[in-house]
Amino acid sequence: MLPTEHRLRRREDFATAVRRGRRAGRPLLVVHLRTSGATDPHEPGDSASPTRAGFVVSKAVGGAVVRNQVKRRLRHLMRDRLAELPPGSLVVVRALPGSGDADHEQLARDLDAALQRLLGGVAR
Repeated sequence: MLPTEHRLRRREDFATAVRRGRRAGRPLLVVHLRTSGATDPHEPGDSASPTRAGFVVSKAVGGAVVRNQVKRRLRHLMRDRLAELPPGSLVVVRALPGSGDADHEQLARDLDAALQRLLGGVAR
């Protein structure tokens, strides 16, 4: 499970990541990444905020059971990859319709490729 402090919940944060961040698309998902070295304006103090991730899984992916399964898989995959991202980053992972039929390894492969591309690594 993704720890509470690493969850993206506010609508404004989702909008910031999608509108002002960089995007990398893969066959099963699209990843939006907004990196900021600044502190979170919503939290008091001068410490850098943790990397936070949010997920968008629409009805096009499948029924409620399938959507929740995809969200659980993506949360589990992101938990292991949070350390690779710069502190204070906002990540939005949008699942595409094919992700409902994909297995865990396929989702992991697409997520890794998208994150690698956004962080400046080689995508393939």
